[in-house]
Amino acid sequence: MKATEGTDRTPPRRGQPRDAAAAAALEKYDRRARVPIILSAVLPLIIVPEQGNWVAVAVGVGSWLVFLADFLVHQRLMVNYLGTHLGRFDLAIVVLTAPWFLLAGAPAAGFVVVLRLARLGRLIIATKGVRRLFARLGRVAIIAAAVLFVGAAMAYYAEHPTNPEFATFGDSLWWATVTLTTVGYGDIVPITTAGRFDGAAIMFMGVALLGLLAGSLASFFGLEPEQAAAEPTASNDSVLNELSLLRAEVRELRALTRRLADGDQPSAPGSG
Repeated sequence: MKATEGTDRTPPRRGQPRDAAAAAALEKYDRRARVPIILSAVLPLIIVPEQGNWVAVAVGVGSWLVFLADFLVHQRLMVNYLGTHLGRFDLAIVVLTAPWFLLAGAPAAGFVVVLRLARLGRLIIATKGVRRLFARLGRVAIIAAAVLFVGAAMAYYAEHPTNPEFATFGDSLWWATVTLTTVGYGDIVPITTAGRFDGAAIMFMGVALLGLLAGSLASFFGLEPEQAAAEPTASNDSVLNELSLLRAEVRELRALTRRLADGDQPSAPGSG
């Protein structure tokens, strides 16, 4: 019997958590490290690390340390993480994006930027939440681009003949962008009925798109714990109610079975 139980236990495969405790620790780490990893992938693209600028150096070294710690945590908690494609990719990113810029004769800046872009690729590949976010934002971006260009074209053809502010399609595109984002600078204003109707439609679409974007980001960063916690509670309550009703019916059936076995006739409903 013991030998059978031992053979039923399948050891974790390569790239999986070592045990239940490691799986729990890895899930907890992924939740906490999500934002630092995103910042470490994006900030070096904005603030390019270079010698002589202590802020840029701090960004470059700090972002590299975050990715190094991420690799070490996965290597510790997972079975042969380095033997997986993602593990080898992680190690390559850590080695190639190390703060080599502090050394003399550092590689060309363009090549380093390409390597840092690979961090974003690693982020999308390895993080399910980020993949869902990018997928959702991708659809939002397509809808926003369609509304932007269609609205700009409609405004251009409606306003260009009579409104000098819409002199070029670029002016119309700028106006559509400002309107879609609900900024409303007021430097370009439609004067025709069709142009104003077009502007109102773009405004409503902008409010809807910004709401969807805010909801996606709030869900991704875990800013909706109450709603997420309420849904399982409601589901659990309904299941408990169903179980209570089933138990009551079972008790009634058992009582009726005992009475029939004793030879008693069941009383009619409502009788005294």
